[in-house]
Amino acid sequence: MLSALEVCTVVVVGVMVGVEFSVAFVINPILNGLPDDSNQLGRAHGGRMLGAIMPFWYIGSLILSAIWAVLAWDRPGTGLVVIGAGLLIVSVVMSILLLVPINNRGKTWTPENRPADWKEQMNRWDRYHYGRVAVLIAAFALLVAALV
Repeated sequence: MLSALEVCTVVVVGVMVGVEFSVAFVINPILNGLPDDSNQLGRAHGGRMLGAIMPFWYIGSLILSAIWAVLAWDRPGTGLVVIGAGLLIVSVVMSILLLVPINNRGKTWTPENRPADWKEQMNRWDRYHYGRVAVLIAAFALLVAALV
């Protein structure tokens, strides 16, 4: 049963990392290449869509990692799982404190009501997101290493 939990956790976290990596290095650069109205509308829609699912994915990943750490407490590699789970906690805190406030504003904007500094706010979100992606990649790498 523990092996199934380990694999499930790595897959769930790995797919989440892939989605967040794609947002940072594929989706947002595509949107940034579009005219301002399309860029802003695409980001608002993405913020609404991903903002609805990602909290469950982040918390689910953390819960799976915590269960893994508890069930494997006396086994080799558990320290890596604990550190990985700690990094997932960091990613949740980063999200709540840095990214969600900007996302909550941006997902309500339209070309008619967006603030004059909307691009600066999106650029700030992107910078925070790059940091979060780095944290997530490190957490994923530690979870994978714990399997070995």
